[in-house]
Amino acid sequence: MGRYDGVDLRLNVPHSARMYDYFLGGFTNFAADREAAGHALAVAPWLRAAARVNRSFMQRSTRALAELGFDQFLDIGTGIPTSPNLHEVAQGVRPEARVVYVDNDPIVLSHAQALLTGTPEGRTAYVEADATDPARLLAAPGLRETLDLSRPVALSLNALLHFVPDAHGAYGLVEHLKSALVPGSALVMTHVSPEFAPEDIATLTRIYEAAGTAAQARTRLRIARFFDGWTLLEPGLVPIAQWRPSPDEAPVAAEEVSLYAGVAVRP
Repeated sequence: MGRYDGVDLRLNVPHSARMYDYFLGGFTNFAADREAAGHALAVAPWLRAAARVNRSFMQRSTRALAELGFDQFLDIGTGIPTSPNLHEVAQGVRPEARVVYVDNDPIVLSHAQALLTGTPEGRTAYVEADATDPARLLAAPGLRETLDLSRPVALSLNALLHFVPDAHGAYGLVEHLKSALVPGSALVMTHVSPEFAPEDIATLTRIYEAAGTAAQARTRLRIARFFDGWTLLEPGLVPIAQWRPSPDEAPVAAEEVSLYAGVAVRP
């Protein structure tokens, strides 16, 4: 097994972040990840496109919020760095932007330095914490030292909550995070849905669970519950490629990615 500063990276066990890196064409993945990813791609070859579209949405939504004036971002479930990262996009619009990345995967920690190279005017930080323990996450020194929670924060939960089943308290943890953010804050989310390719999604869920990763796809109605009490920005909660698409991006059918996306603001 690989180790990083005494931490067991469990390279013999597939991990969703490293599988996602493989789908994106990255190199921070190992035999166990590639094997599990290969099983997933055999069922749903569109997963590579879904990963790319998800990254593109992160960039579009971050840029849109920065242009609206947001200069604080909290990205939970960061994953392995793939440039341009969120801080590069945000600070490209607002050089003074502050960004905190959060993940609990040791291999993401081993690459965290790539997330800390922001602009001189801004600041970036990495916090190792578990999204299912939001109280501890929000109390982390690195977060409190970087973000001012008395001012609006853009919270990103992209491609995260479909790995947090109802039994693990998905709705409760999101409400906890939302309650810590002041009016004017934003919630950004992408989430897998079974509505477009139900057989593929059911099989993929079993593959992830067999690899040791809990998973639960949700319908649009159930995804919308995460935004309760907040106001969705146009065009609402929509298939991901329909959220303010860039004119230079080729159209992608909803069934080719099976993801919903939305951005909402706390009144």
